[in-house]
Order: sequence, then structure tokens, then C-alpha cells
Amino acid sequence: MVPSLQSMISRLRFKHLQLIVAIEDYGSLHKAALSVSISQPGATKLLNEVETSIGFKLFDRTSKGMTPNEIGSCVTRYARMIFNDLSHMREEMIGIAEGAGGHLSVGCIMGTVPILTRAIYELRRDQPDLTVEIFENNSANLLHKIEQGRIDFAVCRVSRGQNILPYDSIALSEEPLAIVSNVDHPLLQNKTTSLEDLVDHPWVLYTSNTPMRQSIEYEMQKLGLEIVKHPVESSSAFSTIMLLQHDVNLLAVLPHDVAEFFISKGLIALIDVKVTSLMSKIGIVKRKDTSLTPTAHLLISKLFVGAGITYDQAEWQR
Repeated sequence: MVPSLQSMISRLRFKHLQLIVAIEDYGSLHKAALSVSISQPGATKLLNEVETSIGFKLFDRTSKGMTPNEIGSCVTRYARMIFNDLSHMREEMIGIAEGAGGHLSVGCIMGTVPILTRAIYELRRDQPDLTVEIFENNSANLLHKIEQGRIDFAVCRVSRGQNILPYDSIALSEEPLAIVSNVDHPLLQNKTTSLEDLVDHPWVLYTSNTPMRQSIEYEMQKLGLEIVKHPVESSSAFSTIMLLQHDVNLLAVLPHDVAEFFISKGLIALIDVKVTSLMSKIGIVKRKDTSLTPTAHLLISKLFVGAGITYDQAEWQR
């Protein structure tokens, strides 16, 4: 039986976690003991204490050494996360003490990558010692990371059904969409192009039941057109761009800011057909029960400047 959380908290020490991470890294109790500066008998004693505290054996002993079992892999993964968080805590403490630097963990959806990377560039010009982690994912996964405390804030969206969850959010901008293609797509030769002209071409689309996918399907349904069949599904802008490079007939829907960047580099072309976005506004989202650092507020202010609006920090308290 898995011990209670309180039991594990009271019995596990950092030295225990350090040892099991080292065992996974080296595959040897002897080498792990050397790496954490203890004797092999001391390492054996610590490992027994960990396994007793957890209630499970963590490693299988094989001819190739010690390998974590399924429970062991789970425990070592979280041990690494704990040490990673401690490292970030130390960086942030140094930043606070020195008035610069520190650490930020920020989430973003694909459509907000351009505005976020610009804001980070501008922030790091003023604070070059600042460490920033960027997590790109869909809004649902980013909200989960916020709830877990894994990221400071995210540039994403909160749907109406999620408003009851423990988040604070401030609206930032809309997310217009663009239809794009290979630069040699045959439709680019037309003087005018309509949605009807696009139906018989192959597509790469965002995954099913997502607002970006629903937006193009809604436009087709309004005109009585058949919804795209057998598209390639991708939530990655890079994968989408690479697919467009390989197939001259392929079409795709991307957030306008993302499309604009790749168009400016001559990698893709814009198909001049308007798509009404069904997506809710993008916002800055954080947990209700946390206060952001001054550096986080500074990054958010630069995001708002990039969107052409003024950031009022007091909005979080309203």
C-alpha cells in the first residue's frame, strides 16, 4: 500500500532523492555512492530507507546493473523535478537579492509564440542574467501546468467552462487566422479565390474539436460545403510548415501572427480567403492564489505593449 503523503514527507530527505537519481543515471549503486560522496554501505542503507518510505522496491538488479522499475521511474522523475525547482528557486533568490536575473517559467500556445518571443527578447536586453523557460502547448495542458504550479503564467485562453477553476486572467488580444500554402500553390495564380476553390485540395489542420479546426469547418458549413476529409492533423507550426514545403497542393490554417512570420521569410504564401475565428480572446493566465514576481509583471507589461495596449497590474486584484 502507498504510504500517506505526510508519512513520505516526514521520512524522505533530499539525500535519499539525490541517491536514487544517481542510481538511475549510473546504473550502479557503487558509482552512485561515489557521485553523492557516501560509502557503498551508506548508499545501501539510504536506498533501503527510501524503499521502506515509499513502500515499493524501486530498482531491478540485472546483469547490466540496476534499472528502475515502473514505480522507480515515477519516483526518480519527480525527484528530478524537485531538484530542478530548487535550482530555479536559487536562481530567483539570486535575482531578487541582486535586483536582476532570476528565473521565469512561461507557457504559450502556438499563436502567441511571436509576441512572447519578442517580449522575452526585450526583457533580456534589460536583464541578460534572466533565465526563461518556455513551454509551448495547447491551452488545456498549460492550465494544468498552472494548477500544478509548474509555470508562473501562460499566454493562452480560458474557455467559459474553465472560468470556475482557480485562475486569474486578463484579456490580451484576439487571434485572427490565415489560410496558407506552399509558395508555388496553383491557387496563387488566380486573380480571386473563394472558399469553394479550396475544398478539393488536401489540408493540414489542427486536431479535431479545437477552435482553430472548428473555425474553418464552420466557414465551410455556412456555404453548404463538405468538411475537409482525411486531413493531416498537427498542432505544431514547424510540422505544418515542413509539410507545406513537401506538398505544393497542400493548404493549412495558422494563427495570423505565426503565418506572417513565415510569409516574411518566403517559406509560405497567404491564400486570400478570410476565416472568421471562433476562438476566445488570448489572455495572461495565472493561479488565483499566487503573486507574480516583479520580473514576471515586467514581461507581461512588454506583452501588452506588443499588443498595443497598456498593462495595469492592479487588474489582477479586481
